Amino acid sequence: MVSFTLSLLLLVLGYFLYGRFVERIFGPDDRQTPALAKADGVDFMVLPGWKIFMIQFLNIAGTGPIFGAIMGAKFGPAAYFWIVLGCIFAGAVHDYFSGMLSMRHDGASMPELVGTYLGKKAKTLLLAFSIVVLLMVGAVFVYSPAIILGGMTGGSQTSIMLWIVVIFGYYAMATMLPIDKIIGRVYPLFAFALLFMAVALMVVLFIKWPSLPEVWDMATTENLAKQPVIPCLFITIACGAISGFHATQSPLMARCLDSERKGRPVFYGAMITEGVVALIWATVASWFFYDGGAAEVGSTMAAQAPEVVTAVSNNWLGVLGGILALLGVVAAPITSGDTAFRSARLIVADFLHFNQHPVRNRLLVSLPLFGIAALLLWFNIADKEGFNTIWGYFAWSNQTLACFMLWTATVYLSRRKGYAYLVMLLPALFMTTVCVTYICIAKIGFGLSPAISYAIGGAAFLVSLIWFLVYKRH
Repeated sequence: MVSFTLSLLLLVLGYFLYGRFVERIFGPDDRQTPALAKADGVDFMVLPGWKIFMIQFLNIAGTGPIFGAIMGAKFGPAAYFWIVLGCIFAGAVHDYFSGMLSMRHDGASMPELVGTYLGKKAKTLLLAFSIVVLLMVGAVFVYSPAIILGGMTGGSQTSIMLWIVVIFGYYAMATMLPIDKIIGRVYPLFAFALLFMAVALMVVLFIKWPSLPEVWDMATTENLAKQPVIPCLFITIACGAISGFHATQSPLMARCLDSERKGRPVFYGAMITEGVVALIWATVASWFFYDGGAAEVGSTMAAQAPEVVTAVSNNWLGVLGGILALLGVVAAPITSGDTAFRSARLIVADFLHFNQHPVRNRLLVSLPLFGIAALLLWFNIADKEGFNTIWGYFAWSNQTLACFMLWTATVYLSRRKGYAYLVMLLPALFMTTVCVTYICIAKIGFGLSPAISYAIGGAAFLVSLIWFLVYKRH
């Protein structure tokens, strides 16, 4: 618990110290924002700052900082290092720049920003890449909550299919309607529930003060994940450390802010908050896996993340915990799924320069996206390994997406005098190395030996660094 307490303090200090440092580097000013300059009553509109924070937090969170942190805890206390350092120096900076650069470029989506700074070829590649990632998010976050809801209403295949239709129908409405109609009204409530749940669990942790592996025990703590910490930990814990999915979500809120000066609490602050949630769940999971927690709550060591959430919440928080657990494992993924489809619609519309104010235009863009998502969903259901396969590719694709945004912001800062670009260059090099190494070593990738995978990852580091130095010189 000492490591947890110190990590919590470091995340808070990170927001006030490093967050302010990053803000000074970017230099927000009083220029007119896209929410005012391009107000259309659908995607561009001013919302209250507190509401934007809550929506941004839930958009980027979903079940990511819960499920990812639970699975990441199996790697041992190294999870604390990654959540704290990754969140402060990579994830929160990534989210801040993706939101602020969008504001500086008239509310541009991620592919537009990549095209501006990395070129048209990178833009085209990322357009296809980001759409695939977003549709995978949508497909996964239809099926997983539908299974849980189906189990609560009879458990039959018919019940599950009915919930799939209901959730898919909700996604269609949330994707099509103006952002203030559903997202602006419901999301703050769900975000509050997710935060309340995390704070309640944190209070119980401090009361119980369990005996957990500390960071100085890493060398002697069993790696229950049975995977190499490098690079697998950095892919397993994405939300809560750094996640490329966030770069597709930040522009949604960049179109609703009436001042650039609100960017740090919304973008950097929401990510730090997500890091706190991930830290709490990593600690809960550490108690579950390493300190007899599984037996205490009547579960097993083989329990999957949703089972851990439900068992711990019901045991620690009672009836209220059961309700909040339902929100955590059902409402949270649904709210990530609908904004994934909304982001996909806006990305395609931006690329085609297609005005999204008329409902007809929104339909023309959305229907093909939902058709593709339906095919992914069918694969998810038809193949017993469908969910694991899609999730495995999503996890890697998600972090690769982060690399694009990190390099985009690095090039943006490199055009200024001085060495400000280092705040983006270092995490860009690190994540590039991680993603290349992972796809080489993972079963869903090339399945190469660790030695060869690490060598290729090191080569990717050098090639990326040399490319950047040559680019900067010219």
